[in-house]
Amino acid sequence: MLIANDSWIELTVRYVVDYRRRRGTRNDLHSRILDEIDRTDGKVAMASMTVQVVEWPRRDERLTGEASPTPPTSDG
Repeated sequence: MLIANDSWIELTVRYVVDYRRRRGTRNDLHSRILDEIDRTDGKVAMASMTVQVVEWPRRDERLTGEASPTPPTSDG
């Protein structure tokens, strides 16, 4: 199955394999898909972006004025 979204393509591959070989087979398929993409000489490409926040902006917030009024009680 192939699903194209705004910023990625999701490819679902189903394959029959002995349960003891499923992890290795998945890795092999992944490697082969990437190898085939490389063989397209740039006609098909993969991209990714990593963003690292190194520092949060400093904020100085102070409360001024009086405290909020106390809500009325049911005593009236």
